[in-house]
Amino acid sequence: MSRSIVLDAGPLGLVTNPKSTPLSIACREWVIKRVAAGDQIFVPEIADFEVRRELIRAGKTSGIRRLDTFNAQVPSRYLPLDTSAMRLAAELWAQARTRGTPTADPKELDADAILAAQAQGVQGAGVIVATTNVGHLSQFITADIWQNI
Repeated sequence: MSRSIVLDAGPLGLVTNPKSTPLSIACREWVIKRVAAGDQIFVPEIADFEVRRELIRAGKTSGIRRLDTFNAQVPSRYLPLDTSAMRLAAELWAQARTRGTPTADPKELDADAILAAQAQGVQGAGVIVATTNVGHLSQFITADIWQNI
């Protein structure tokens, strides 16, 4: 059964990291295996933002090129933010606050709620977020550590 795998910033940063660390190599190999198994990999714009802002700040132009290349490899891979995702993110944020399980400071933009909203907009069966931190995301959508997927 093929799945739709939505990358959080942690795995996205590993996949596009120009340094060949054991962890980044493992993550790149994991993506190759998932695609070979028929899974679709998606990059939500909010995860791109989280990775890109640090690459820009640090002046890591090769990392930015790798991020752009990875996003463009498959035309439908990149998930741009839209009004419906942002409105759903606002609902998820409010629900988490009401339950007493916030995922960010009240004055911060909550990237986890936005990412979950974008992931919920992915069509198809078996949508899962690949992450390095399941805690916050799992209250909104199915999520797991990328190595477990």
